[in-house]
Amino acid sequence: MRRYGRGANVFFRNVQKDHPVIVRGEGIYLYDDEGNRYIDGCSGALVTNIGHGVEPVAEAIYRQAKTLAFSHLSRFASEPLMKLGEMVAGIAPPGLGRLYMVSGGSEATESAMKMARQYFLERDGTNSPKHLVISRWNSFHGNTVGSMSMSGIVPRRRPYQPYLLDFPHVNAPYCYRCPYGREPEECGVPCAYELQQAIDMAGAEYVSAFIAEPVVGAAAGALVPPAAYHRAVRDICDRHDVLYIADEVMTGFGRTGEHFAVDHWDAVPDMMTLAKGMGSGYMPLGGVLVREDIWSTFYRGTGRFVHGHTYGGNPLASAAGVAVLDYYLEHDLVQNSSQMGAMLMEKLEPLGRNPLVGDLRGIGLMIGIELVRDKGTKEPFPRSPGAVAEKATGLLMDAGVVVYPGGGTVDGEAGDHFLVGPPLTIDEAGIEELAEGIISGLNRLAEIES
Repeated sequence: MRRYGRGANVFFRNVQKDHPVIVRGEGIYLYDDEGNRYIDGCSGALVTNIGHGVEPVAEAIYRQAKTLAFSHLSRFASEPLMKLGEMVAGIAPPGLGRLYMVSGGSEATESAMKMARQYFLERDGTNSPKHLVISRWNSFHGNTVGSMSMSGIVPRRRPYQPYLLDFPHVNAPYCYRCPYGREPEECGVPCAYELQQAIDMAGAEYVSAFIAEPVVGAAAGALVPPAAYHRAVRDICDRHDVLYIADEVMTGFGRTGEHFAVDHWDAVPDMMTLAKGMGSGYMPLGGVLVREDIWSTFYRGTGRFVHGHTYGGNPLASAAGVAVLDYYLEHDLVQNSSQMGAMLMEKLEPLGRNPLVGDLRGIGLMIGIELVRDKGTKEPFPRSPGAVAEKATGLLMDAGVVVYPGGGTVDGEAGDHFLVGPPLTIDEAGIEELAEGIISGLNRLAEIES
């Protein structure tokens, strides 16, 4: 198999790693240049929600490219852009109806951070001190300086700490390793009420927003909060005039078995950041969806959001988004995500006998598996260049399954997990094959590590 790494002219994320060459995607499968087939068990990075090789989307992109590939959003609207805004608003939680377009998740969260700041300037005047964004540890909101400042994924923050803004962080709802030693059924969500403490310490007059992933993704592997968590957060934000930003970049567009993950808990945010599933990988696409009154505050004020990206809202990406959402809605992928997610969790139950699997968690087709050295004590593997999550990923690829690994889960150094999130189009046969591959690969890992 041809593999590209040090000998290529590409600067890969991991310059010491050799990369197989993927030449084709179809449905839930990827094929390399030697014909090996892999289940895309993580949809790339929980991106390709509608699967690979969907002809109507490719055709829509082709038609739009022939008609109008690019126009700049500062001067022109386009029909695909307006249609996409209408479609997203049509499935959004009530009251969220204005879509600001960008090209990806980091752009979306950075835009939301700046929009929150300018909202208070527009509403209260240029002397408004509200600027701090409170976020959580074990979170990931992007790789730009602003979005990384909001993130709480320590291994990715550490090299760039001198550049980062001094934003407060609170604990995420990490029930498997609850810092309070409580059980989720009757815990009283102290992790939510940490937000109250953080606002008090910073001063509510200085806090513009709280940002949270409704279900934590890359930073900790599908941390599903207790049922009362998001409602408590919503109430705290309301009491202190703080905007609540739900980062739905990974969880949005059916991934958790609802259109948006916040729909599970009836806690409507003030803003939602979107990307990944909105374009399903067919074109770079992202956005910030906001309440009508946030938009109207800008309208009644200066009328301008002092921010922008070159490719935001371009007709080609917008046309891809329209075609993706047409396919998503036509095939009822929300329902399929819910049903297939429940089936996958059931099929993965034998992992309970694997001595290295500490926790199996998730919702819909967003499932996390945490690996531990000692199941009884929850002792993690130490962080090292040969991290266990990466080793597991290699063994799973040998078994024909691609997953999304992560590390530093426990203390910024130790801790291993990976995400499982196949395309929402997966059927029962695909679930069987995926589960068998994961169980086989992790059983092989247990043999090696024993």
